Amino acid sequence: MIFDDTRCELGEGPLWHPLRQQLFWFDILGKRLHTKGQHWDFDDHVSAAGWIDHDTLIVASSRALMTFDIITGDTEHLCDLEADNPVTRSNDGRADPQGGFWIGTMGMDAEMGAGTIYRYYRGELRVLFADLQITNAICFAPSEQTAYFTDTNTQMIMAIDLDPDGWPTGDPRIHIDLRGTDFRPDGAVADEAGNLFSAQWGVGRIAVYDPNGTLIEAFDLPAIQSSCPAFGGQTLYCTSAAVGRDGPDDGKTFAIQTRYTGQTEHQVILR
Repeated sequence: MIFDDTRCELGEGPLWHPLRQQLFWFDILGKRLHTKGQHWDFDDHVSAAGWIDHDTLIVASSRALMTFDIITGDTEHLCDLEADNPVTRSNDGRADPQGGFWIGTMGMDAEMGAGTIYRYYRGELRVLFADLQITNAICFAPSEQTAYFTDTNTQMIMAIDLDPDGWPTGDPRIHIDLRGTDFRPDGAVADEAGNLFSAQWGVGRIAVYDPNGTLIEAFDLPAIQSSCPAFGGQTLYCTSAAVGRDGPDDGKTFAIQTRYTGQTEHQVILR
């Protein structure tokens, strides 16, 4: 079950690169991007990525969106991301089916109302949802017509319709309601059948919900602070966090063989 035993203070943002058949993930507090057997250090907190081509990622930091060359380690600035706000950093993010990149921010200490979800699409960064606390669960239904997200402490995963260009339309609606339970939704991913896989912070599990939001099953993890899942084929990966914990598996990255098949991660189109 352990894919990589590197201990991350705050593991996040796993990305299975479909062309390279390679998993990347972040340690936000460690300011590092990881892949198996290698890591890259950054000056700022980094948290999420999407793939642009075989050797290039889009990476979100606490100040900017940038391109990252996997071969050379070079970066190139794309746009500022709350660069003038020392309170916030980036958190959860994922590429959408239309080639955009959604990225959430949050307060360094999870300050109320400090979080925002943005979409970067063909050179434009636009605010989608504001006044949030802990932005998470950004993922997309295989229909390409629905996006999901959460503000973790609300314990509700929301759904929002998308127009043909991938922009949200209408009002968010509750897709999965976990209020009154011990489950706090962190990162999420949807498979090719439309099932949603929700990493749930503080309980060490990934819960599987069908397209209607009904629980199917749950996978238990040995790390209590399970943070974000990603699919590579039928393998379900999940990051975790060691911050505030001293268990032997806290902060490691896990792999679970499943009967489900993930969607291929969408390509980010810059222009």
